Amino acid sequence: MADHLPDRRDRPVIYGLLALVGVAVVVGVVMGLSALAGAKVLGVDGAEEASTGGAEASMYLPKLEKTKAADGPTMTLAPGESAPAEPDSSPSETKTKKKKAKVISLSASQTSVAPMEQIDLTGTYPGGEGAILQVQRFENGGWTDFPASPVSVSDQTFSTYVQTGQPGAQRFRVVDTDTGKTSNEVKVTIGG
Repeated sequence: MADHLPDRRDRPVIYGLLALVGVAVVVGVVMGLSALAGAKVLGVDGAEEASTGGAEASMYLPKLEKTKAADGPTMTLAPGESAPAEPDSSPSETKTKKKKAKVISLSASQTSVAPMEQIDLTGTYPGGEGAILQVQRFENGGWTDFPASPVSVSDQTFSTYVQTGQPGAQRFRVVDTDTGKTSNEVKVTIGG
């Protein structure tokens, strides 16, 4: 008769698993309802998105109209102030000045050095941020790239150095490798 009674050792485990599944289902339902209620309270609803989405898609653009030049004063002065003097330069002169402001300016720290002594070259290049400059030397009637590493412009300034053993007066300049703009030339005498 002992053989007909079911084994009761597995039942506590089964009851425990069923209890865990039941708790998980209840927690999931409660969390889902809370999320749904929160979405309603915060106004996150699919129906509202569809209605506002349609409103955003239509855009009103006004008709273009020509603007009229100002015929009155362009500034208001406080009592007792006088108008500033008119600039003497015309617009074409101003453009020329702006173009001149973007000139590469080069200088050499030394005017004469011994053969293979370091020649420090520094300069400014307004508006040339990030430009790559190549040092050139005048030889045989023309400018040739000097075997020096190219230098980059940072904060509108640059600096590099060169060394040469060729005696006599040497002329150097830098050239922007992208635009072809060149600097002024500097002369350094190499002693022999």
